[in-house]
This record gives sequence, C-alpha cells and structure tokens, in this order.
Amino acid sequence: MNVRQFVEELVSSQDYRGQLRTLRRLPGQGARFAELDPPLPEPLVRALARRGIERLFCHQARAVSAARAGRAVVVATGTASGKSLAYHIPALEALLSRPQATALYLYPTKALAQDQLRFLLELVREAGGVDPEAVGTYDGDTPPARRRSLRESGRVLLTNPDMLHSGILPHHPGWARFFRGLAVVAVDEVHVYRGLFGSHVANVLRRLRRIARHWGSSPVFVLCSATVANPEELARLLLGEPVEVVTEDGSPRPARWLAVWNPPLVGHPPARRSANAEASELLARLVSRRVPSIAFGRARVVAELLCRYTRERLQRVAPSLAGCVAAYRAGYLPEHRREVERRLFDGELLAVCSTNALELGIDVGALEAALLVGFPGSMASFWQQAGRAGRRGEGLVFFIAHDQPVDQYLASHPGYLLERGAEACSLNPDNPPVVLGHLRAALYELPLNPEEVGLFGPHAEAMLQLLAQQREAWWDGRRWRWAVPGVYPAGQVSLRTASQATYTIQDAETGRALGSMDEPSAFFQLHPEAVYLHEGETYLVESLDLNARVARVRRQDLDYFTQAVAEHRIHPVPDSPWQHRRAGGAQVALGDAVVTQMVYMFKKVRFASRDSLGWGRVNLPPTELYTQAMALWVPAGLAGELARQGAGLVEGLWGLANALAGVLPLFVGCDGDDVGYVVEAGGSGPVLYLYDRHPGGAGFAREAFQRCEELLRAAWDLVRLCPCEEGCPSCVGAPVPAHLQVDPELESRGRIPRKAAVLALAEGLVQGGQP
Repeated sequence: MNVRQFVEELVSSQDYRGQLRTLRRLPGQGARFAELDPPLPEPLVRALARRGIERLFCHQARAVSAARAGRAVVVATGTASGKSLAYHIPALEALLSRPQATALYLYPTKALAQDQLRFLLELVREAGGVDPEAVGTYDGDTPPARRRSLRESGRVLLTNPDMLHSGILPHHPGWARFFRGLAVVAVDEVHVYRGLFGSHVANVLRRLRRIARHWGSSPVFVLCSATVANPEELARLLLGEPVEVVTEDGSPRPARWLAVWNPPLVGHPPARRSANAEASELLARLVSRRVPSIAFGRARVVAELLCRYTRERLQRVAPSLAGCVAAYRAGYLPEHRREVERRLFDGELLAVCSTNALELGIDVGALEAALLVGFPGSMASFWQQAGRAGRRGEGLVFFIAHDQPVDQYLASHPGYLLERGAEACSLNPDNPPVVLGHLRAALYELPLNPEEVGLFGPHAEAMLQLLAQQREAWWDGRRWRWAVPGVYPAGQVSLRTASQATYTIQDAETGRALGSMDEPSAFFQLHPEAVYLHEGETYLVESLDLNARVARVRRQDLDYFTQAVAEHRIHPVPDSPWQHRRAGGAQVALGDAVVTQMVYMFKKVRFASRDSLGWGRVNLPPTELYTQAMALWVPAGLAGELARQGAGLVEGLWGLANALAGVLPLFVGCDGDDVGYVVEAGGSGPVLYLYDRHPGGAGFAREAFQRCEELLRAAWDLVRLCPCEEGCPSCVGAPVPAHLQVDPELESRGRIPRKAAVLALAEGLVQGGQP
C-alpha cells in the first residue's frame, strides 16, 4: 500500500474536516546478531535454517545463554522480535539431549497457544529426535483422547494458566512423569499478567514450583513480554525469585506510519463525532482497496458495531466485499474463533474488527493496516496492537481518538505516543482473597510444610488458622493438610474475573449456546430487554436466570442497542487501618473499602443517529466489592477559598475524578476498566475515591496514592489545555467507565461539571492549597 497516497486522498476528500492531527513515519532498524557458545546442536541449526533463521538476534542469544546457565530470564522486546525462540531453543536442546526431559509453555490465550504450536511442530519435525505426537496443546478444546495421550507421553505441553490451575496441578500424580522431567517453563506475554489476572497467575506459578520440587525437578523459567517499564519487577513478582533481564532488541523492524485521527467537532454544543463512525469509514476505504486490515475496539460491543457499520458502508460502495469483514472477540465459541483466525490467515477476510483478543502475537497473516479505536488502556497494548500492521513491510496505523480525556490528551500531544516509554505493570500476588483461594488449592494438591508457608506471602499463616477454624485445613503435628474430602477448591477460583459466576447466553429458539459472560458484565449487558450483539446481529434478552446463570436471547431485527446505568457507593471498611499523607494541597489516604453497585436502568440508543429512544428499569440485586481505595479530600482552607470564589466543591471533585481516571493509564500499567471512582459525602466534606475494581485490590489504587502529585498535575494540564470553554467530555465530563463493556462514546453523563470549578480545585491542589 502506498501510505502517502492513501492519506493524501483522505485529506483531499470532500468530507475531510481536519481529522488528521499528525502523520509520522517511524523509522525501521537493521538486525543485530550474536553468537552462542557453545553453538546450537546440528539438528536445531538445520531446523532453524529451513525456517530462514541463519543467525540469532542479540536478545535471543543472550536469553538462551541465561537459560542454559539455569537462570530465570525475562525478555522484553518489541512486537515480532522473535522472542519465542528464547524458550523454544532451550526447550528443544533439553529434549534432544535428555529423552525424559519435558517442557511447559504457558500462554494467556488458547489462540496464541494454537498459533505457537504450528511453529513449534515445524521445528520439531525438521530437527527430528522428538515425536511430534508428544507435542500439543492441552486446554478446554483438547479432545479427551488427546488429553490422555499428552498426559501419558507428552514432552512439550502448550496450555494456559487457567488449565494449569484447575486441570493439571490438582491432578499432578497423574502427571508425575511429566513433572519429573520438567526442564523449561515458558511464560509468554507476561505484560498481560497484571492486576487481578497477574495476581492469580503469580500464585499459580507458586503452586507450580512447589509441585515441580515435589517430583524432583527444578525447571528454568523463560518469560517474554512486550516492552514495559519494569520487566524485572514484573517477572520477580510473578516468579518470586531473581531474574535476568534482556531488553536490547536486535530484531529488524520495518518502517511504520502512525496517523493520529481526531473526529471533528459537530453540533451545538459541540462534541466529537463518533470514533466508531470514523473508524468504520476508514476501514471501508481500506477494504475497498483490498488492504488487509484489523480494527481494535475497547469493548465487545464496539467490535460488533465496527463490523456492522463497515459492512453497511461496503454494501453501498463495494457490495461484493461486505462479506470479507468479520468480528472477533471473547465470548464467541472456540470453533467460531478458530474459523475467523483461519479465514484471516488464508486471506479470505480482508478485515477483522476485534477486541484485544487478537492483540497478542497470533500470526493472522500479512496485515497492512491497524486501526486503534480509542486508547487501548496502556502503551504496551497500544504498541502491541499497532504492531499487527506492517510485519512484512511498511504498515499504516491509525489511532482514532474517542471523546474522552486520555484520548484527547494524546490527540493534542501526539509526541507523547512516540516519546514516552511504556508504563510499569502492577500486580499484588499477596492479595488476601486471591491467596486464600490458591492456598486452599495448594493444600488439596499437597500437604503444606512449615517452610513452604512463606511461599504464599505474609498473610498465609493467618489464612491457614482461618481455614482451620472453618474446618477446611488441619495441622497433623508436622504439616498442614486439606480437611474437606470431595471438595475441589481450584474449581472455585476463576483467574480472570472478580466473580466466579459465568452466565451462558442461549438462543431461545434453538437452545444453542451463543457464548458466555462473567456475572458483573452480565448484569450490565444481559438484563431483561437488553440488546445483545453477536456477529453483528441483534438479539433481545428475554430473561436472565440468576439461579441457573443463563440468559435467554431471541434474534430480532432492531435498530437500537442498550446501555445500562448503575449507581456506586463506597465507604471504608470499619476498623481497617489507612495510610495517610499530603500530596500537594490534597490530603490522601489508602486503605480497604467496600463498593456497592446497583444496575437500575438502561437507555435505548439508535444505531445510526445515536438518538435516545427512551429508558427502561432494571430489577437486579446489588453487588458488593471489597477492595483497596485511595481517598482524596480538600483541606478546609482551600475548600473555604473555593466557596468564596463560587466554585462548587462537589462539582469540582467529580470533574477532577474524571480527569484523574482519564490520565491514570498513562502513569500506571492499568486499563480503564481496572479502576473506578466516586465522590461521597464525608464527615469533614466530600471525598473523592479511586478504587481497584478487583476483590482485595490489584495495586492500582496503591500506585495512584504513591504518584498522586504526578496525577494531579497531569489532570490539571488536561483540563486547562482543553480548547473547550465551559467543560466537555474530553476533560471534565463523566463517561460511563469502559468496564461496563458498552460503547464508550455513549455516556449517561447528566450535567457536565463546570470547567471553572474543576480548574480552581485542580490548580489549588497542584500548587499546595493556593487556587
């Protein structure tokens, strides 16, 4: 694709309204190589050569050398830099030299495991010495006969943390042969293991190391990550042991173009045009030119809407290509996802509209363009998604800004995308609710020796006493043992959701399962009369059975979709200790809190016009979340001065909360759906709370507490540099958080806070109490 020509056509078209904020060519780089000492065994040299790999990049060679020496290593280099060889080579060296050696590969998604299996099998067949039938994926899609074969004679197992947690570790006696020979454990895409998911995975790895020691093995761990600010800390938190860090990227990188595209202001009062509409028009133009493309949306509904809108536009300009666009997201059945992946790889599809489910290193063919519809939540995710385009030549990346604070900040400061490094990733492996579940699973797997208790963090001893009181554990005089026969504790712990409850989405006419959803999301998207989108088609929810956890939906042609509205309340946990400090002119604190959430109504929104078609009531029970929160309140002196100026304090706090939540992902390695905020009445005045949306906390509120001065200044800059006069959704508005998994452009805002009130408050807090 001729990028300059395509962009010139865009900006010269009749409907161009100044959307292109910047177009920057990101230069490529040449390869840098290094040699191994001793060199690779001849079968591996031959196998790699047949794949076109004659020499190793410097980061690959350094990682292999560390693994050979028995040192845990984390490789944090760019997209498509060949990181997987950092673990493929040590694993295959071990397998070729020791007939009993085995290797375990962990991937965050089943799709990524399937993709890596293809490459690994090619190496195995070309190298010889290892039976290809002894290499395979072991996950929920693996047939029973194949599972049994891998358990009995498998040498390389590709799986995910979920299956390791619930399907392998609890049954380790049946895997004794595999664990005795375990030589290499690969943990890929570790930047994904942050927040709640990362905290769970860290505990799964604690259990894995314990089981490996029990069977007499001491595997070397090789971790791979996209670029993050703290690869060593992240890897150490996940493994609980020191790691060697490799960050110098020796891989060649083709040049890539980055276009920052900001939808125009429309209407009175002015607001940004829909980013989804802009993206679907751009995607339709690319498809009509037969440019293989991918569009990323923040939420499932966004992926479905992008697919629907793009198909509709193609029906008008290139009808024969409308069927070459598909949606891809979590919640689809496995066979449907595999079929989309195959069609994209084989070139049958010209475009896919996806959530971050296709962000990771799955090979889906030679894509030339990537559209990022809204900031994906972190710089690591931004460059992972951007890296899907141009892997085999120059590519084009569009960042299409939503009408939200962080997006507009980046649209106004495009240099930030190029100049600022990746954020740090946060997780909390000692999160008490997380540890408790894994401690129960560990007791089920093996009695716990006193010297192993510390493996599960500083609260483990107290938790064991609690389990003993509940008669789930008992002390036999030497070790702690599981005390509840017939109970399978790993099955009660989900690694990926705050809720252990999963709802099945069932077609009311055919009884066919369309997908699944966790309980918090189900309350927002599957309440009665909600519109559920599947493959671009509309289904009306007829019922949500809370006992059976089934949502029954019926296919209907509807011209609208729905958006749920919830109320949130928060208060500190009684008698829990809180840390306090001063941050600029603010008083801030960190501690345990409980958040009550109730979905009470929904809005109907017409697809094309975005017009509101009315409201409906929702009758669902409230939910409670025990978590960690940062509290911020305004000292009396500043509050009094703001009152004299006529700046409403509560209004200012709401606007400030929105701005803080907007800029937080730029400083803390979290997604927008990881953190919530609310303003509550307090004894000494209103209090602004930022809280983790995960039980027990995931470390994000703690980082906000520690970096509050930086966040306050960034929020102040965001508001004062916004070109609006009175306040707008881009700076002080209050969009519905992304965790609701609805279109983030369709907020139930109410009245937008006055910009003057937010500015006066932010300035006073930044400047130490003097507005």
